[in-house]
Amino acid sequence: MTIHASIFSPSADPLTMAVLVLPQASILEVASTLDPLRSANRHLGTQAYRWRVLSPDGQPVPLTCGIELPATGALDKAAGADALVVIAGFKQAEVANRPLIAALRRAAPRFAMIGAIDAGPWVLARAGLLKGYRATVHWEDFEDLSSAHPEIDVVPDRYVIDRNRFTAGGAAPAADLMLHLIAQRQGAALARQVAASFITTPRDGADPQMQAERPRLDPRIAGAIARMEAQLDAPEPVAELARNLGLSPRRLEMLFRSTLNQSPGAYALGLRLAAARRLITDTHHPLSEVALRTGFSSQSTLSRAFQREFRRSPSTLRRPK
Repeated sequence: MTIHASIFSPSADPLTMAVLVLPQASILEVASTLDPLRSANRHLGTQAYRWRVLSPDGQPVPLTCGIELPATGALDKAAGADALVVIAGFKQAEVANRPLIAALRRAAPRFAMIGAIDAGPWVLARAGLLKGYRATVHWEDFEDLSSAHPEIDVVPDRYVIDRNRFTAGGAAPAADLMLHLIAQRQGAALARQVAASFITTPRDGADPQMQAERPRLDPRIAGAIARMEAQLDAPEPVAELARNLGLSPRRLEMLFRSTLNQSPGAYALGLRLAAARRLITDTHHPLSEVALRTGFSSQSTLSRAFQREFRRSPSTLRRPK
């Protein structure tokens, strides 16, 4: 029997989460999911939130920082939890194998809600658990997830709650999501206390993942960077960028040099090359496609720019399949 009650509603009942952590996830994502709940318990003086850390095989999970996270068991130990959260990072396509995807599909109806953090939405998508839902994913994966799963309404928000599904784009958005959960269940005052414990300010789920991280930048520079990031595949000439921001090219140049010690053109090129390097190391897209996705007219143009910036050719970064 499928359960549809939302966990994001006022309740004095304890909430139990099963947290499935996949190998090569980040310890920061795990902490951002669990520590706000731990802090809420501390402020309340009671176990309002409980959790079980699970792994695909029930064994300790190797994380990106090199340590292993102890696990209570495998997915079968999630029985009785109110919600299931999947936390994934690098190599999710390898570690979320067919048996795990099948097990997730079978287990899904047992939970009031199912969520995913960072690359976790990929895992839910492959299990068919986000079909027809709005969802988000880490900004580096946004375009690929949208292309691979057109049945999902992928949006660039920090976190998304849609009926009995919730997704967050990474560690900081996961903390925002948990603070929102606490506010919905026990009130905004407790959520503010928890946020203060971590010396942070919660952000709204609809905030964009990248732009929201630069609150102290001059709004004109922040606006320029947001346009650059949104158009990596078709970069605007600096003169056009300045015009769209209501500035002269000279003024835009002065703002960038005084704040970032770079010209707008150099900054935009750096963003495109950084994106190209991520695509080269983290995907198997052909280099010609990487070039087009990052605004280079050809693979050879990308290679020359890449060599100048990183002192190595793109092909040397390719991991064996």
